[in-house]
Amino acid sequence: MAQAESQQVQIDAKAQATAQAAAAKQIADATAKAEKAAAEKAAAAKKKAEAEAAQKAEAARLAELAKQYTLPTSSYTITGTFGQAGAMWSSGYHTGLDFAAPTGTLIKAVHSGTITEAGWAGAYGYRTILTLDDGTELWFCHQSSISATVGQKVATGDVIGRVGATGNVTGPHLHLEVHPGGQAEGIDPMSWLRGKGLTP
Repeated sequence: MAQAESQQVQIDAKAQATAQAAAAKQIADATAKAEKAAAEKAAAAKKKAEAEAAQKAEAARLAELAKQYTLPTSSYTITGTFGQAGAMWSSGYHTGLDFAAPTGTLIKAVHSGTITEAGWAGAYGYRTILTLDDGTELWFCHQSSISATVGQKVATGDVIGRVGATGNVTGPHLHLEVHPGGQAEGIDPMSWLRGKGLTP
């Protein structure tokens, strides 16, 4: 009888120990799960805060850049974008950004730089090339008149010409091209302008 009771006590103690171990494991698992969730939440909050800070920093950078750059003309409508396909262009696609505006509308230097070309350029009509300090060339095409001369230093916003319809055109507009480093192939002026904090 005493032996049976002793065995029962051992069984009960073992069961209790097993139950306690299971409960401890459950608590440890729950604690680990809670800690993991808290860590993930903190990491997500940190990531969100970093993303917001980066977004604010980028907005501030673009706002600062926008003070140094300006759109080339005003009272315009964008009528042609970079990469449009068409038989009108010798390359088979449009190589710039078109700002349609009345003939005589002022054309301004997008940024400070040096006038490296000013004159007739065939299909481009009257064209002015403004070279920035980093070597980027901005081509202002189809002008009715040119107000700058080769070698002239210009500041952001200086008038360098007037919108026209010279060269290969269907109506008065400014055709703007962007050529980094003066390379023959241009890049999308819309993206370039947006990268300077401007919204055409």
